[in-house]
Amino acid sequence: MKILHLDTNHRLLIDQLDDLGCENVENYTASKSAIEKIIMDFDGIVIRSRFKIDTTFIDAAKKLKFIARVGAGLESIDIEYAEKKGIHLISAPEGNRNAVAEHALGMLLALFNNLKKADLEIRNGKWLREENRGLELDGKTIGIIGYGNMGKAFAKKLQGFNVEVICYDIKEGVGDEHCKQVTLKELQLKTDVLSLHTPFNQLSYQMVNTGFINAFKKPFYIVNTARGSAVVTANLVEGLKDKKVLGACLDVLEYEKLSFENLFEEDNLPEAFNYLINAENVLLSPHIAGWTKESKVKLAQTIVDKIKVNFLAEQENEKLPEIKKVTGIGGLFFKSTNPVKTKEWYKKHLGFNVDDWGATFWWKDKKGIKSSTQWSPFDKSSKYFEPSKKEFMFNYRVDNLEELLKVLKKEGVTIIGAIEEYDYGKFGWILDNDGNKIELWEPIDKVFLK
Repeated sequence: MKILHLDTNHRLLIDQLDDLGCENVENYTASKSAIEKIIMDFDGIVIRSRFKIDTTFIDAAKKLKFIARVGAGLESIDIEYAEKKGIHLISAPEGNRNAVAEHALGMLLALFNNLKKADLEIRNGKWLREENRGLELDGKTIGIIGYGNMGKAFAKKLQGFNVEVICYDIKEGVGDEHCKQVTLKELQLKTDVLSLHTPFNQLSYQMVNTGFINAFKKPFYIVNTARGSAVVTANLVEGLKDKKVLGACLDVLEYEKLSFENLFEEDNLPEAFNYLINAENVLLSPHIAGWTKESKVKLAQTIVDKIKVNFLAEQENEKLPEIKKVTGIGGLFFKSTNPVKTKEWYKKHLGFNVDDWGATFWWKDKKGIKSSTQWSPFDKSSKYFEPSKKEFMFNYRVDNLEELLKVLKKEGVTIIGAIEEYDYGKFGWILDNDGNKIELWEPIDKVFLK
């Protein structure tokens, strides 16, 4: 395959595609019109946010099989037209979700503890303790809007704090053990801290406006590490002045250009932005929530892996051993009216070594390698087992989840959702012939041994 790279990324992306036999062409400076004249020769494009890929560009790309964006969103691409043309779209939210979650939490803690203000005061010879008395997260309700890769990663980071985490999402059944899914009305009723993790679309565009802010029962803090276009800055400033919004952590702003590289071409700053940069209860960063040294590697690797699975799997399969299917039982999950008491009962009477998740049982596989099986009671109201109506769900360990799901799909097995990847492995879901939801797990057992 001949692939055109339009933005610089981690070198492993090109190196690994080279190893897979791809012809990689780098062009980081030519104009969009110049690229349109040569794009008909390429099978794939790798881009970040250099320019918008519109209908004109897509029409010029006669051979194009895929567009890969090294980032979480696809807003710079005319998605509907690209899909109409049969072009496969690839993004990499798995690559920087941890970075975004850490950044959101870091900004919130810095704001609550007046760290920016206190640091600047000390540098100017002021030692003000009472004036910088902070707030604690403990006991507060964190409301998340958009519970995909980023929202879930943020909810997971919050598990070390004594907080209630709730979320609203247009998709049903996305809540999990870290977060309860609620209606928007309930979220606006309970929330102390609002964190946005929505993609760019018509529903999220200017979502946070005066009406939205006024619908919250309590004054609240807002964290936005998603897209600047989700917040009407002038309305946010009104909320800050009226004390309906107590503070804001903004990694993104509506003034950003498509490339995310610059804000203003002139020194004439909008009035609302001028307020933000002078407000002590506002913390700003330049769209760097997902911008870590680690995420640069993860984003590139995710893109390579997805190109490989979708377009180079046939040649890669020639190198792979025969795919093993289930290699062991990975987990026993069941619903309980009171998971905490259930865990306590099993600990007291059967000696289970329980934690927040449940209990972990260790054994060795045929090669003598340590492997684990998880035992976990879920709350009766959990929707994690859906679409199955059963009170239980089995998790099975597998060797190569991506390849196995491809085989199962060809065999006519119902696949539920997309693969999700965490520090402790990859997960996929299928339905058996009785409609039971089965979780398939490609584990990384060593994580549990730390």
